[in-house]
Amino acid sequence: MLKLVSMLSLLCLGFAAASWASQPIVIGAYLPMTGGVASYGQMAWSGITVAKKMEPDVLGRTVDVRLVDTKSDKVDAANAVSRLIERDKVVAIIGEMISGNTIAGSDHAERSAIPMVSPTATNPIVTQNKKYIFRVCFIDPDQGRIAAKLAKDQLGAKTAALIYDISQDYCVALASFFKNEFTALGGKILAETKFKTGDRDFTPQVSRIKSVNPDIIYAPIYYTECALIAKQAREMGLNKPILTGDGAQAPELLSLGGSAVEDVYFTAHFHKDMINTTRGKKFLEQYKKETGKELDAFSAMAADAYFIILDAIKRAGSDDSKKIREALATTKDFEGVTGAITIKPDGNPIKAMVVNKVKDGAFVYVTTIKP
Repeated sequence: MLKLVSMLSLLCLGFAAASWASQPIVIGAYLPMTGGVASYGQMAWSGITVAKKMEPDVLGRTVDVRLVDTKSDKVDAANAVSRLIERDKVVAIIGEMISGNTIAGSDHAERSAIPMVSPTATNPIVTQNKKYIFRVCFIDPDQGRIAAKLAKDQLGAKTAALIYDISQDYCVALASFFKNEFTALGGKILAETKFKTGDRDFTPQVSRIKSVNPDIIYAPIYYTECALIAKQAREMGLNKPILTGDGAQAPELLSLGGSAVEDVYFTAHFHKDMINTTRGKKFLEQYKKETGKELDAFSAMAADAYFIILDAIKRAGSDDSKKIREALATTKDFEGVTGAITIKPDGNPIKAMVVNKVKDGAFVYVTTIKP
């Protein structure tokens, strides 16, 4: 009888193990697939899709990525995270792409002890005092510092004018970091102009900037507004160099801005010409094969968020979210698509930054700035 019970117990354990192994590991993705910054979400999802084809399973189990559209909105971003955690029972989350929406979505993930990795949310507040929130991108204090040095050293600017979106946390923070660093380097801010998301007529702001005649315009804003401001500035005879941030590196900047965005410089996460890892080279080839397009920054960064979560699950040897979090926090020299990534205890990475520019209607690689 005892032998029978033992055999039945072993069978039950075997069935349980087989059942566990047959269950997918569910990862969530909350991305802006529609709305004002839909291009970011669409590029990110494209990158995740290709990354999943490259690495479709972990711990012998299939990976299932559940996507929820944030509609480029903070409230929808918060609701998306709640849905992924409560309905889909995800063990980790990728997202969001912009800082304001990531901050809105991170609270529920933090309370629920579900690790979250943002591909491109650069505001320092995103990970501040958070245990479960990570990112694979640089942060705005570093971006602002590099942009200010670029303006002074490479573009020869002694004076600058700022234009930014006061509705977006990313834009406000990056403008502040640039301003502080530029003035610390001996530069002078001649004008500081603002607008709100959805504005399309920038005549007052451009007129103000033109009146003070700065050496450079610093515009840490998203791609649509950057393209429109560049066009309106050129139409009004304001031909000063424009320097912007990572939020501008979307194809829409080129299609909307046309010749007006030629020679626009920006600090960025990635350019395909800087790929130097085995995973990066393989992903670049796979992405072109799957999509027929050249690899962009947001696809590459989202792929890195996916790959780094899978690496953490593998090192944790478990789909337990707390163990995944511990593995993420000890990530060291991970070879991502965009380069080597080490995660610091505060959830922020140590990684290189790229400077790109627009030339002949394309994004051209200028240089890599090592961490």
